[in-house]
Amino acid sequence: AKESGRKRREPEEEGGDAEEAPSRRAAEDGKEGEEKEEEVKPVSKNKKYRREKPWDTDDIDHWKVQPFEKGEMKNPLLEESSFATLFPKYREQYLKEAWPVVTRELDKYGVGCELNLVEGSMTVRTTRATWDPYIIVKARDVIKLLARSVAAPQALKALHDEVQVDIIKISGLVRNKDRFVKRRQRLL
Repeated sequence: AKESGRKRREPEEEGGDAEEAPSRRAAEDGKEGEEKEEEVKPVSKNKKYRREKPWDTDDIDHWKVQPFEKGEMKNPLLEESSFATLFPKYREQYLKEAWPVVTRELDKYGVGCELNLVEGSMTVRTTRATWDPYIIVKARDVIKLLARSVAAPQALKALHDEVQVDIIKISGLVRNKDRFVKRRQRLL
């Protein structure tokens, strides 16, 4: 065994007799015997320098989405943002019926919306009353869903913080038309 430049601490240097030191260690081992066994476990190289974080406890849910409440944004948005989506002619009748519900829901977030039956388009835009900066992106997803034949109550769920929208093109996955229709129904 090589000796390094550091001196090994002897029981006499601790300020007590050589006979007292083992008994003191035995008392400490009796109190913390379980803790020492846990500390001795071998640690992999990539976790060698990780330390316990006292503020990071098990009761904290790191994946929870913090809701954005009204009043958190101190100043109104500087620029107006807007998104428009075209919809097919056969959706016109349903959208006329469902548009008051969509308008009422978007007004809660301070988002303006417009249904243009001449052009066949839906538009959402921010206003001075918009209090959530990300809501315009969620409103864009709502009008995209409405244009793609999703029912209004189902599409309006996209405005909630915990819901995300993704449109997947599945037309080329199945050759059989009946199978394709059945699988598409299961996705929503």
